[in-house]
Formats: sequence, C-alpha cells, structure tokens
Amino acid sequence: MGQRKGTSRSTRASRTGLPPWAWIAVIGVIALGVIALPNLLRAQPTTALPAEVDVVQAATLRDQGALVLDVREPEEWADYHIPGATLIPLGQLAARVDEVPRDRPVLVYCRSGNRSQEGRDILLRAGFTQVTSLRGGIKAWAAAGLPTVSGP
Repeated sequence: MGQRKGTSRSTRASRTGLPPWAWIAVIGVIALGVIALPNLLRAQPTTALPAEVDVVQAATLRDQGALVLDVREPEEWADYHIPGATLIPLGQLAARVDEVPRDRPVLVYCRSGNRSQEGRDILLRAGFTQVTSLRGGIKAWAAAGLPTVSGP
C-alpha cells in the first residue's frame, strides 16, 4: 500500500502536531536544560538558614566557613569580638552590602541579638538567602565559653 494521493508535507506535519523544525528546537531546548540545570542547582542554595541560631549552631556555621558579621559599633568591637569576624556597623550595612560575599552563609551578630536581627533583614531584602542571626549575641557566645578577642 502506497502513500495516499493528495497527502502533502504540511498535512503530515499537522498530524504530528509540530513541523520538523519545531521538533529540532524542542530537542535543542531540552539539551540546553540538561546541560545548564546542574550549574543552576549548584549556584542556588537548597535551603535557607533559620532566622536565628543558638551559639552551638553559630559555632558550627563559623567552623564550616560562614562569614561572621558583627554589626555593632567600632568601640564595642574593640572591647571584644568573635575571632575572624568582619565589622560593618548596622547603620552602614545597607550601603555596604556589596562587601558581604554572596557565595557563603552569613552569621550576623551584635551585643544581645536585636541589631543582628535588623542586619539579617537588611541582607535578606538585598537578596541574600543564606543569612541568620545569633540569638543572644556575643553575650550568649561569651557566656557559653566560646572564644573572643579584643582590639582592632
């Protein structure tokens, strides 16, 4: 049995739903997705950090390479701070968010935990997803016997 008379290429394309060039485009898009998806998944964190963490969780984050961000004033910083922390006072944070790396978690702390919540929220509004606040601040950190240093 041969092909029916009068069947044209356009009729055959309409029976399959898409013309041949469209199938090539669909396959191309799928191939690009397969190639790009792993990179997109790697670039985006899979889970957000909790809004606040306790000192044990904070110490773990620090040990795993999180940026420890002190949002207190320079005088408070000079008294004592968490070793390896970065100082950006809360009043300057919104203007200096570009100094905070986006490729690692951020642990924000202050004296008792109030300013660090504001600092966390500033970073969240700036598009950070991996940011949390230290519940109880450096007072809780020191009370737990975790290390602090003084001076600039």
